[in-house]
Amino acid sequence: MSGVHVVGAGLSGLACALKLSLAGARVTVYEAAAHAGGRCRSFFDENLGCTIDNGSHMMLGANEATRRYLADAGSEDAVTEIAPAAFPFLDVPSGKKWRVAPGPGPIPFWLLDRNRRVLGSTVADYFEIARLAMAGPGDSVGERVDPSGRLYERFWQPLCRAVLNTDATEGSARLLWRMIGETFLRGEKACRPFFFGKGLSAALVDPVLRTLGERGAEIHFHTRLRAIVFDDRRAAALTFAEDTVGIGEDETVVLAVPPDICAVLLPECGTPTRSNPILNAHYRLQEPVQLPWSMPFLGLTGTEAQWLFARDDSISVTVSAADRLIDRSGDDLAGFLWKEIAPVLGYPKDRIPPCRIIKERRATIAQTPAEIARRPQTRTGIRNLLLAGDWTDTGLPATIEGSIRSGFRAAEAVSGTDRTARAA
Repeated sequence: MSGVHVVGAGLSGLACALKLSLAGARVTVYEAAAHAGGRCRSFFDENLGCTIDNGSHMMLGANEATRRYLADAGSEDAVTEIAPAAFPFLDVPSGKKWRVAPGPGPIPFWLLDRNRRVLGSTVADYFEIARLAMAGPGDSVGERVDPSGRLYERFWQPLCRAVLNTDATEGSARLLWRMIGETFLRGEKACRPFFFGKGLSAALVDPVLRTLGERGAEIHFHTRLRAIVFDDRRAAALTFAEDTVGIGEDETVVLAVPPDICAVLLPECGTPTRSNPILNAHYRLQEPVQLPWSMPFLGLTGTEAQWLFARDDSISVTVSAADRLIDRSGDDLAGFLWKEIAPVLGYPKDRIPPCRIIKERRATIAQTPAEIARRPQTRTGIRNLLLAGDWTDTGLPATIEGSIRSGFRAAEAVSGTDRTARAA
């Protein structure tokens, strides 16, 4: 297999490079930052005195691309499967708790058991799923389900924010339905959460870098692509700040960069233009935290804080679609969020532990119907130039699974095994 130049060492770029390297390609990776992983990595925080993730993530049993990625990297033991599947929630103002616990098989008989469904809901409430299934390309989640219904604040809104990083009033109904079809409608095993107990880098980044190094791949950090030189509808050279790299006649370039960077490098390629932020707060406590049902995560309703993730003696708070909070100062956010979660943990509100606030202002594209329609395909109008990234048209939300699947698709396009792309 000929040489491949992968620009970007986020998860989509790493997935593409890993798949091609294992297939025998000569792979060179260029990354503008000093590290790999992009928005999905771990680092040591000196203030907290421990390693934290820049954002909290989970994978599910249905995330087949991520599972293959972990297997290829030899890091399957870096994630912990939670079985049987269950998603715990707590309504903070009332103190009421419940778990959404899917049952086996594609037919949701588990909804007949009130202890498995959303607190206070009835079986009839879930008929809204049929309306979601019939959503058109321009429909939002809020237009397909009842905003005043029993499921809205306790199921649809938390699910939409977590999966689409977009409020249900705007989030694409078709995209959320795709996720539901791959998980809840396939039964308990497809819904099982996998927890990154050793951190994101230990599972998704470091093992891949080692594998790429062992396979002879070249990885260049602090190497920002400034421009692409085109000749006769092909990428002929890559221009970096310090050097220009020629692209051979039999070589391919994979752009695995954010959409705003792609729009500069390849203006003819339409890209999504809106993005939504995610806010994470990491607190270092004096002892390990015990969440309800001894789970490593907990969904919250009735608060701005949406999810808690516990690991050792640290607790992480995630707020998706965080437009309302993102411009507040770090100290203000640390105090505000701690006052919301302290009662959940049994800690006093007025004693704020050491905290690190992480703001990802462009965490994902805004996954509205209008922005989803702007997602480009893997192949471009340039013969030897492909795209990868969770913002491309994977058919999935912009998640870890979508990012890795996009990288695999680019690798398949390089190797000629992408039957769908070639048929198109």
